[in-house]
Amino acid sequence: MALWKIEGAAVTLKVVQVANSVLKRGDRVIATAKSLEKLQDLLVTSIDPGFRDNLRTLQLDVTEGGATLKAKADEAAAIWGQIDVLVNNAALTETLATEVAPFNIRVLLVAPGSFRTKGIYDQTYNTSNPIAVNTTLREASIARFKVLAGTGKGNPAKAMEAVGDIVQGVGIAKGRLWPGLLVLGEDAERDVRDKCNKVLKALDEWKDVTCGINLD
Repeated sequence: MALWKIEGAAVTLKVVQVANSVLKRGDRVIATAKSLEKLQDLLVTSIDPGFRDNLRTLQLDVTEGGATLKAKADEAAAIWGQIDVLVNNAALTETLATEVAPFNIRVLLVAPGSFRTKGIYDQTYNTSNPIAVNTTLREASIARFKVLAGTGKGNPAKAMEAVGDIVQGVGIAKGRLWPGLLVLGEDAERDVRDKCNKVLKALDEWKDVTCGINLD
């Protein structure tokens, strides 16, 4: 049995989806959010009562400062005596994997495409400080924003099953090396390949400059 700590600055169904997937595997979960009341209300209505003995909640605001965050981390670890997996939905970089590798900690960066979830598309597009020269771009962005909700092809439940398998080394991950980076979704796969091809094209076209600056 593994213990997962799930961090979410905002209380969203994404946190619930992660928690549900993990709990169904028989693992334990500590779910955190800035608003503990909202988190608890959402979990009560979304988590199967049969799993709740393996679920705990904790208020966590990442802007509270180092000393407070250290105390919260210690509080979380004390609930069941350990934390095996940390799920963080903030942006992280590949350098973190190098930094924590000496402590036998592995990092999995998940790069998702569009998924059929609620969240950002339920928010209001902020136009409180418009820049006149960007009017055309802004209007196009707003129009695009309005039609995106509900169009994602990705299944969040399948995504979390994939992540769970990889973390535990079972199912689709059995016998395979730790990926470090996991791209999820057909659109994400396409975008990553497009980006890689652009980088390779630039390297090929500018190879003489790229490799021509060594000391004589």
